[in-house]
Amino acid sequence: MTTITTATATVTATTGSTCTGEEGARWSCGWRGRSGGPTSPTRCGSTSRSAASPSASSSSPPPAPLDALVNIADGRINIHVLMALAAFASIFMGNALEGGLLLAMFNLAHIAEEYFTSKSMFDVRELKENHPEFALLLETSGEESVQYSNLSYTKVPVHDLEVGSHILVRAGEAVPVDGEVYQGSSTVTIEHLTGETKPLERTVGDAIPGGARNLEGMMVVKVTKSWEDSTLNRIVQLTEEGQLIKPKLQRWLDEFGEYYSRVVVALSLAVALLGPLLFKWSFFGNSVCRGSIYRGLGLMVAASPCALAVAPLAYATAISSLASKGILLKGGHVLDALSACQSIAFDKTGTLTTGKLTCKAIEPIHGHLGVTNGRSDPCCTPNCESEALAVAAAMEKGTTHPIGRAVLDHSVGKELPAVAVESFECLPGRGVAATLSGVKARNNENELSEASIGSVDYISSLYRSNGESEQIKQAVRSSAYGPEFVQAALSVDKKVTLFHFEDEPRSGVCEVISTLREKAKLRIMMLTGDHESSAQRVAKAVCIDEVHFSLKPEDKLNKVKAVSREGGGGLIMVGDGINDAPALAAATVGMVLAQRASATAVAVADVLLLQDNICGVPFCIAKARQTTSLVKQSVALALTCIVFAALPSVLGFLPLWLTVLLHEGGTLLVCLNSIRALNAPTWSLADDIQKLFDGLRNYFSSKFKSSSSNYVTKTVPL
Repeated sequence: MTTITTATATVTATTGSTCTGEEGARWSCGWRGRSGGPTSPTRCGSTSRSAASPSASSSSPPPAPLDALVNIADGRINIHVLMALAAFASIFMGNALEGGLLLAMFNLAHIAEEYFTSKSMFDVRELKENHPEFALLLETSGEESVQYSNLSYTKVPVHDLEVGSHILVRAGEAVPVDGEVYQGSSTVTIEHLTGETKPLERTVGDAIPGGARNLEGMMVVKVTKSWEDSTLNRIVQLTEEGQLIKPKLQRWLDEFGEYYSRVVVALSLAVALLGPLLFKWSFFGNSVCRGSIYRGLGLMVAASPCALAVAPLAYATAISSLASKGILLKGGHVLDALSACQSIAFDKTGTLTTGKLTCKAIEPIHGHLGVTNGRSDPCCTPNCESEALAVAAAMEKGTTHPIGRAVLDHSVGKELPAVAVESFECLPGRGVAATLSGVKARNNENELSEASIGSVDYISSLYRSNGESEQIKQAVRSSAYGPEFVQAALSVDKKVTLFHFEDEPRSGVCEVISTLREKAKLRIMMLTGDHESSAQRVAKAVCIDEVHFSLKPEDKLNKVKAVSREGGGGLIMVGDGINDAPALAAATVGMVLAQRASATAVAVADVLLLQDNICGVPFCIAKARQTTSLVKQSVALALTCIVFAALPSVLGFLPLWLTVLLHEGGTLLVCLNSIRALNAPTWSLADDIQKLFDGLRNYFSSKFKSSSSNYVTKTVPL
């Protein structure tokens, strides 16, 4: 199941957008500005129209001369202007063939760049193209079952589906919106949504995300979310919007680009006009020496910032790669922050553990009549344990907290007294307080009862007498069930009952922690509100040495701030989004398990993990480090190409067509380097080299085996 409840989150990634006004004037709007202009499509994010249409992203750019005229009219100088000036100057000097060759090579390079950069937007585009536009709305009334032999349905747009309606999903079709199986059962796949390769069995009552593909059978699905809030739409929307949040390097290039282009034009004019005065070059050149105008044009072409403009392409490519694994980022800047972090903190319940608590025992410990050695005479109706469970279930109804869900699960199927909640107050990080009816008050049967449930510290703090508060804590410490369980206390009219819950670590967590410690070299800690014994038990099971326990939400927040200050580089906070929102917001990077998280937690987090586990955390960090390394390599490669193309051009060693070839070749090299972000990340250069050698060895080994088998086949007689 993949359910994202989100309020105002904006997240990361793909490419394509229409830039207008001042933003469109910059040569690297998005990642490049060769086709800048109020109406010309450039890669900067995506408008809803262009993202929805494959043809919008694959259409060829306008010819350089035409686009140059538009840019000059708007008072902008970009690569189209520079290239058109160079071509027309070549024609003016009698080199028409060279000018035509220049423009032809420039447009061919454009087409190649279109192809390479389209790689970085493939995943989200595929999701948008394959999602169903219509749904089969069943005509049902009430909760009656559907007869497959007599189906009556209407084909309606998915945007018109209402929560509570029933839709038919046949074999091979995609579920249009989030819902739950109302009738039937089937096997579905959500690999394209979360990267989860194992098909999932879904039967009556199971939740199913929008976009899941039905592999077999026929199901009736009850709609639980509208199209706007469904998983598939949120993935596409968050991924596209995230591109608008640019990393620091890309923002700097946006600001730097137009000024750089003006400097290039000024330097080119200086070479053309001052060359004859300083170096005795002729203006138009001859058979022996190229003229200063020709050299200035060469500098104008060679120093154009195209390769620098495409350097940030690795960010969009990495974001697309992460999205295919079910990891959504709120912008390329998150990759920079992740790569710089030196510490990581995990919440315990629901993050390192399954979060599926089971109630193991209910123990009256204080204020009950005749409490002795954990046993009590009945002072409640029908007995202390049943009344405590009935009260706790009534107070926790509708909760999302793991303890509340465990209480409700434990109450199912039991004969319990009826309890009604008259008033209710939630205290984040502490517990819940309520006024109840249906519970016999100690002093007056007609009075409403006051009840509170939460942590032991919270319940003990309600008793103003220090002696009584300490008695409760001592009773908890001397509990017959020991300190190993997760504990919650219930107070009803001065009677305190202790609930014991068991929680198990998630499978694979030890491997994740080991990778982060040994490969990523991160400082690892666990932050939890549970008591010491329970926290240490889980920490030992998942191989975490540094544990901070008994933390309220504000304590977690202060701890995150302190570690971020003292450690340097920043802190990653990973939580399930329940009581974690302040710490997630304060961390350098907040990661949240999106299936469990509240809308607030999703809104403040920087990374959404669509799979309900933390196995994607090492991959995300490794991908961030790979991406920042690729961007640095691309910038260095771009500057090198500019220098090696510009200097020989100014010195008169290169003709214009060869200068264009070097310039565009450098840009394509940067594109090729950037799309390496689609490859699986490694942790070090040594791992990269080892991976390269392994790939070459496997390639030549397979070729050798293939040629050997062909030779044997040819030599065997008939």
